[in-house]
Amino acid sequence: MPLFVLFQSIFDPTMSHVGSEPSALAFFGGSDGSFGAGDSVGDKYTNPYGNYTVVDTVPEDMLHLIHPHWYQFPPLNPLWYALVGMFVFMCACLSLTGNFTVMYIFSTTKALRTPANYYVVNLAFSDFMLMFCMCPPLLVNSYYNTWVFGPTGCWVYAAIGSLTGCCSIYTMIAITMDRYNVIVKGIGGKPLTTGRAMLNILLCWLTSAFWTFVPFFGWGKYTPEGNMTACGTDYFSMDISNLTYLYLYTFWCYLLPFFVIVYFYAYIVKAVSEHEKQMKEQAARMGVKSLRGDKDSQKKSNDCKLAKIALMTVALWFMAWTPYAIINMAGFNYPSIVTPLFSIWGSVFAKANTVYNPIVYAISHPKYKSALYEKMPWLRCQGEPADDDSKSSVSNSTCAEDKA
Repeated sequence: MPLFVLFQSIFDPTMSHVGSEPSALAFFGGSDGSFGAGDSVGDKYTNPYGNYTVVDTVPEDMLHLIHPHWYQFPPLNPLWYALVGMFVFMCACLSLTGNFTVMYIFSTTKALRTPANYYVVNLAFSDFMLMFCMCPPLLVNSYYNTWVFGPTGCWVYAAIGSLTGCCSIYTMIAITMDRYNVIVKGIGGKPLTTGRAMLNILLCWLTSAFWTFVPFFGWGKYTPEGNMTACGTDYFSMDISNLTYLYLYTFWCYLLPFFVIVYFYAYIVKAVSEHEKQMKEQAARMGVKSLRGDKDSQKKSNDCKLAKIALMTVALWFMAWTPYAIINMAGFNYPSIVTPLFSIWGSVFAKANTVYNPIVYAISHPKYKSALYEKMPWLRCQGEPADDDSKSSVSNSTCAEDKA
């Protein structure tokens, strides 16, 4: 079974479409996203709304942007708009609070103002801007069950999502390469400087801006998505301009980052494994249980822990952006499985990604956690012991630790 079809079968239970027989799960949610709205007459699926489609509520000035593919589907059940709106609102509250806290803590704590941590701040900033700019219009559109901000608003909305999303992706590459430099190359690696970190961050934004703004000059295009409350890349138009843009966009902003991250983490995992093996062998020769008291060993151990944090963040990012990549490729290769309900999930997973990063760092980053408790002591659970190791780590930190 193709990956596109498997993904659709999970998140759009019936996989039934106009002109095909509905499945036994049609009551739960048809390909159109309506609950129990389908009737079967003979072997055909009939639209209970007659000729009423998901496009009919769209303002007239938006109709020229909508691909004919969407005219075959009846309206989504209003419950879907309410559910998506509530989910995005909760994500926005968590994301804006969490990412603002990350930016505040890293920017105001001297021990955390290191070149590598600028990547963390940039990641938090791009996630913050994604939710700050995209959540309000999505909530308004969910209330009206359609796009209400006109063509210009649609293009701006899609551009902001592309710009901030791609920047987060490229920032994750920068974090991964920095971990590789510290853990694999060790003292042989070139230390990251503030100037080089800033240059890399600038390159992240410039590369993202290129892929974001070329559709405004005729290469690719932005259109409303199937639920008509969000806008994104056009994954149905088969003209050569749109095809080349979307395939290259998917390669440079999804596939290439994924393979780069996997490549560097393969070496990181190998280096960590070899280090742990050497530590155990050395401890056995010395007749001790552990060598963790050694300063260099402790430094390496901290690097390994921080690499695991970064790996967790990358894995969550992969979970967030893979649905969008699948939907984009399905539009070209398996358009029959792309329904209004199916198209929702890319946006939902991507928005959820902005919540993950501050939670990962708040829980797992010892120096961030220590600084957070120092500035916001009311966040510490009652009776929780002070993290002495974390505090000493802040005052006696090494350059490699700071690169988390």
